[in-house]
Amino acid sequence: MSWPRSEADSIRRSYVMDTEKVEAALAAAAKLVDKEDKETKNGDSNLRGGDGEGGGEGGAASSGDRDAKENEGEKVQFKVIFNKKKHDVTFQLDGDVASLKSHLQPIIDIPPAMMKVMIKGMAKDEMTLRQLGVTTGSKVMVVGSSLNDVLAVSKQPISVETEDESKQQHQQSSSREKQHKKVLDKGKPDDAMTAVKGRKDPLPTSPLSGMLNKSGGKVRLTFKLELDQLWIGTKERTEKVAMTSIRNVVSEPIEGHEEYHIMAIQLGPTEASRYWVYWVPAQYIDAIKDAILGMWH
Repeated sequence: MSWPRSEADSIRRSYVMDTEKVEAALAAAAKLVDKEDKETKNGDSNLRGGDGEGGGEGGAASSGDRDAKENEGEKVQFKVIFNKKKHDVTFQLDGDVASLKSHLQPIIDIPPAMMKVMIKGMAKDEMTLRQLGVTTGSKVMVVGSSLNDVLAVSKQPISVETEDESKQQHQQSSSREKQHKKVLDKGKPDDAMTAVKGRKDPLPTSPLSGMLNKSGGKVRLTFKLELDQLWIGTKERTEKVAMTSIRNVVSEPIEGHEEYHIMAIQLGPTEASRYWVYWVPAQYIDAIKDAILGMWH
């Protein structure tokens, strides 16, 4: 079949025009795609810290997020000392003491609620290792009692006080008052440590000194937490006492000098075994009890 010449020319011209329109549309679309690609690349460049305020802020935010993640994962290696044994521990530097206690539970077999962590004094649960100044190789002391220890104490028989025992205790109390008066009448020692009433301070790194015993002799207390020992030093000798053997620690303010306390360290099962110390600075009383008795005082 053949088309008339005039009609065929018309069809050819229409086809050519349609083809040119399609090619023009494709070219315009290609330019649009190139333009969008360039804009996308420029936007990414700005987010990475390119030109312009928005780019700088985006770059800073991204860098800050990376730093925060790096800090969150930063860990430190240190030694935990418990019951004379040393344990190598790795823990997050920004982890808090409460989390550290949970981490230590399977290592030393002590429940977190019965555990005290000592880092330059008593460490509070909400504080982080970074805030406490823990660095590689630092020593962290832990004191506490296992559930078995607590149950063993709870099973001890309770003695019933008789009338004779009551009279005996009354006589002992009267004798103690005379004993206290005899020592206190000597006055405050010249080398007594500075004392502050109503304040709670951690134990100092140096021994507590400038105190007196029941004989009026000089006495100093050294807390060897890494050995779980209390060293009671006098001019004659130094007695090394395992903290686990100390049954109780009691104290009372000195009348007229409430910034100082009379303190008794019970070394045996009865009150007769109490070791009396006079002119103990009041701000250290709680820290002393925490170090020796842990949670159970």
